[in-house]
Amino acid sequence: MAKKVVVGMSGGVDSSVAALLLKEQGYDVIGVTMQIWQDEDPCRQAQNGGCCGLSAVEDARAVAQVLDIPYYVMNFKERFRRDVMDYFVEEYLQGRTPNPCIACNRFVKWEALLKRSMEIGADYIATGHYARIDRLPNGRFSVRNSVTATKDQTYALYNLTQDQLAHTLLPVGDFTKDEIRRMAKEAGLNVASKPDSQDICFIPDGDYAAFIDREAKDRVPGPGNFVNGKGEILGRHKGITHYTVGQRRGLEIAMGKRVFVTQIKPETDEVVLGDNAEVFTETVLCGNLNFMAVEDFGKPMRVKAKIRYNHGGEFCRIERVEENRILCSFEKPVRASTPGQAVVFYDGEYVLGGGTIIR
Repeated sequence: MAKKVVVGMSGGVDSSVAALLLKEQGYDVIGVTMQIWQDEDPCRQAQNGGCCGLSAVEDARAVAQVLDIPYYVMNFKERFRRDVMDYFVEEYLQGRTPNPCIACNRFVKWEALLKRSMEIGADYIATGHYARIDRLPNGRFSVRNSVTATKDQTYALYNLTQDQLAHTLLPVGDFTKDEIRRMAKEAGLNVASKPDSQDICFIPDGDYAAFIDREAKDRVPGPGNFVNGKGEILGRHKGITHYTVGQRRGLEIAMGKRVFVTQIKPETDEVVLGDNAEVFTETVLCGNLNFMAVEDFGKPMRVKAKIRYNHGGEFCRIERVEENRILCSFEKPVRASTPGQAVVFYDGEYVLGGGTIIR
C-alpha cells in the first residue's frame, strides 16, 4: 500500500510542485493549507498574501483539483498566534530581533501539522522548502543543502527534531527554481508564474513597529535616548521596537557621518549607535541549542556558520562555555550579529545544529 503524505500547500509554486512530485513518485498525497490568519473580516483576509490569506486557499485548492488529490484546510490559528505572533512581539519588546519563520517551522508547520497528520494516518508530511533530508552513517537525520544555493532554505529548518525529520519529505530540494516553475507550467498548474512571497506573512505591509504597537498596546516602550559606545547621549529615538542591530536607514538623527545601530538596551530604553566598524564582531554567543547531524559535540570544532538567512557563512570555532551556551569564534569578523536571530552550524553540506544569538 502506498505511503500517505500530507503536503503543506501554501498556494505557491514550490509546495504545489512538491505535491506533484510526490504523486508522481507513487505516494498517496493529501493537500492541506494551514489556516493561520487571525482577522475574520473577509476583505482583510483577501488582502493577505503569502501563506496566510484566502488567496492561498483558492490557489492551493485549484492545484489539488488539477492533481486530483484530496484537499483540506486545517485550523492552526491559536497555535500560530501563541508560538509565532506573540513570540515575535515579545522578542521585540525585549530588544531582540526574532525570526518568525523559524518559529513557525518548528512549532506550527512541523509540530502541530505533523501531529494532526499522524492522527489521520499519514506516514509523512512534506513542504516546498529548498532543502534535502538525509540519514547519516551515525543513524541521525540531518537537513542538507539544496542543489541551488540561491534558494537554499536549510537555515530556517535547523531547529527541527529527529522525529520530525524522520517523518518529513522535501522533494523540491533536488531542483532549481527555474526547474520547479517549468514543471508547474507543464503540469498546467495555475501558480506556475506566481511571485514568491517576500514579507512576513502576518505583516504584509512590512511595518513591524506598527504591528507591535497594535498588539502590545500600552506595553510598547516609548521614546528613549540614542547613545554612543561611551553612553553619551546623541539624541532621541522613537522606541526600541523600531530598530535592529546593523540598521542605518530610518534613524532620523543627523551625525554628519553614517552611523549604525550597534546595540539595543531594553533595560534603559537606549539604542547605541556607532560607525560601521563597530557593527562587526569576531565572537558570537548563542543558546537555546538544537543539534541535528550529531547528538551533541564535546571538544571544540571548526564549522561554517550563518548568522542570518541571507548570510553567506564564515568559518568559526565553536566550543561549549556553559551547559546550554556555545561561543563561536569567527576567523573573519561577521557583520551585525543580532540577538534573537539564529546562528546555524554547517559541516559541509549538512546542518550540524544551531542556536539563538544572545550577543
